[in-house]
Amino acid sequence: MDLEGKTVLVIGLGRTGVATAGLLLERGARVLVADEKPACELGDAIDALGGEGKVEVGIGQDEVGVLSRTDLIVPSPGVPPFNPLLAEGVRRKIPIISELELAAAYVKKPIIAITGTNGKTTTTTLIGEILAHCGRRVFVGGNIGAPLISYVRGGQEDDYVVIEVSSFQLQWVRDFRPFIAMLLNVSCDHLDYHGSIEEYRSVKERIFARQGSGDLAILNADDPASADFAKRLPAEHVTCFSSSSTLERGIFIDGEFLRYSGAEIDEQYPIGQIQLRGVHNLENVMAAVLAARMCGCRPGEIIDVLKSFAGIAHRIEFAGRVDGVEYYDDSKGTNVDAVYRALESFPGPVVLLLGGRYKGGDFGILAKLLRGRVRALIIFGEAADVIEAMIGGIVKTEHAGNLKEAVGMARDNASAGDTVLLSPGCSSFDEFKNYEERGAVFKGMVERMSHQGRKEIWANSLQ
Repeated sequence: MDLEGKTVLVIGLGRTGVATAGLLLERGARVLVADEKPACELGDAIDALGGEGKVEVGIGQDEVGVLSRTDLIVPSPGVPPFNPLLAEGVRRKIPIISELELAAAYVKKPIIAITGTNGKTTTTTLIGEILAHCGRRVFVGGNIGAPLISYVRGGQEDDYVVIEVSSFQLQWVRDFRPFIAMLLNVSCDHLDYHGSIEEYRSVKERIFARQGSGDLAILNADDPASADFAKRLPAEHVTCFSSSSTLERGIFIDGEFLRYSGAEIDEQYPIGQIQLRGVHNLENVMAAVLAARMCGCRPGEIIDVLKSFAGIAHRIEFAGRVDGVEYYDDSKGTNVDAVYRALESFPGPVVLLLGGRYKGGDFGILAKLLRGRVRALIIFGEAADVIEAMIGGIVKTEHAGNLKEAVGMARDNASAGDTVLLSPGCSSFDEFKNYEERGAVFKGMVERMSHQGRKEIWANSLQ
């Protein structure tokens, strides 16, 4: 990609935007920066790029006049298509590419790219762990950890590049070609960004568009759209995983094993040795196994990692035990399908915490699970009224103003042997800066309750 002398507009000067601007400067481009914040609040980012003389800042999100001198636009992840600069850029037919597209143009190593509504982070992290255990040097990042653009600016000494890819990043790809691409699942999410589930799915499917000879595409066979879609994929190799069906070629649940079968393949991976909880996590494991085997990892090596891999923070993570009640942090469960999968993992009784900022989706699909597993539903945050309208009253339902109140109500409603599950089904942005902060606050409250309980037990023992 020839950037010498080009004028490039970077929209958003967060961590990814700074790395993007840095690469553009290294490649000889003139860089303009548009950000919601005024230039006076971007000091650290500007300093990281070498000072005000290096980039032109202070461009507002609606100052479309700047496009008259723009050759290329690179929006940061999460900048919506209806952003005034992007919308006008589309109208003027100015080339627009994502940071993912820009970075991938300079990646020299095979890329393993993982997308889907849920499970991306777990699967990406697990693949990285397996490859590292098998002696491969691996970069793990993308939509988690370090942006791919940061890796490009380094030495690129790894054997594989494993990246989580969001729909925001795929929105603006043209030539992105991963060696292995996988679509884990598609359910309602980010409709406030994409407008419809059809557009959301279409964007997700772009991960496969440029694959070809030697490449592998991995699909979820339980997705009704997969069978027809698989026939249209350009990748040389296409395989599937399933948690509900037997596959002639692919990997599926077979009793107490995950069975991987094919023309000359018949392998078993004991489910009892997998540390991750829930059927949805078995799907993540199956996708990871397919990728790892394509990279030459042996079954025994993969099983070694599955025995010890306990998952990632804030995804059905055990947070503690208080008065015989187990607390689980699923703060990363930011859509309705994620809540459904989390609830499936617990037989009950569950006290469920739902809420935050609503971003679309039908909470009504939880009704059957609520009746069968949930003792009480605690609703909090901006989305409380929306959730109440869909599922309030199916089981005992209480409203809390914020997460702290919700946790207190959950403790009052739970009995020994119950599970309190924070699986909010909404974004965190009404109260927190991200799901990580929300999860950390939740775990901190559980820890304080546990500590208080220990103090009371100790005091009583002295009486």
